[in-house]
Amino acid sequence: MVAGWEWDDTLFAGTAAYYERGRLPYAPGLADALAGALRLDGRGRLIDVGCGPGTIALSLAHLFGEIVGVDPDSGMIAEAARAAAGRGVGDRSRWVQARAEALPAGLGTFSVAVFGQSFHWMDRDLVAATVRDMLRPGGALVHISDLKTETRTVDGLPHPAVPYAAVDELVKRYLGPVRRAGRGLLPQGTPGGEAEVFARAGFSGPWRLVVPGGQALERSVEDVVAWVFSMSFSAPHLFGEGRGDFEADLRRLLREASASGRFSERAPSTEVFVWGRDSSG
Repeated sequence: MVAGWEWDDTLFAGTAAYYERGRLPYAPGLADALAGALRLDGRGRLIDVGCGPGTIALSLAHLFGEIVGVDPDSGMIAEAARAAAGRGVGDRSRWVQARAEALPAGLGTFSVAVFGQSFHWMDRDLVAATVRDMLRPGGALVHISDLKTETRTVDGLPHPAVPYAAVDELVKRYLGPVRRAGRGLLPQGTPGGEAEVFARAGFSGPWRLVVPGGQALERSVEDVVAWVFSMSFSAPHLFGEGRGDFEADLRRLLREASASGRFSERAPSTEVFVWGRDSSG
């Protein structure tokens, strides 16, 4: 967890409804890559820690006998349960509203634990050690994120790029120059160094794989607005009574950037680190 910052339950308040539309997808080959790397066969149990609206867990549901998602935000859990029912896997899924620090929470043992761009919000040493004890011998912890080191352009695509820098400046104009996070601030951003944390917890590895992205996406003004409101640093509640003015300014900015209201983007690649729980402990 970030020094000087304390988690609070408003961190992602109000963002869940915007996730499915706003967030960019993980690389489409992610499930197949994990199936091959971990020899998944439709059995075993998956726990997704910080599951959000179930994005990763549901994409992997066909590879497990049961999936369990844990998230502290009630809106995220409700969205995950709704999506699971819609995909016909409600009877093989369980969604638990709890902080990762409350694990193991009587949830049993698992063959795979996954963190999808969520680990940095947690008491990382505590959660890593706890999750290791929840894995069966030979199990794996999988840390998933967008590949941060690649450059993605819209060269050759039909619409202009999303004006992310201008959107960021607009958010700062309304919320201040320091990144917001719940009721607190993150002047240095979220922490890195996950490898050291997992190694301290007794995991072996990691094995890294990159699932290629680059697929051409078309995004609308509504998609970009949803992206903004899906982020912790621009969650809807942070704008208070100024939300309507902010959204009007955001839509105006986007229309000025693209008269058609359409934007081109390339999907990010997905970076995966697989950490092993050895079979002896």
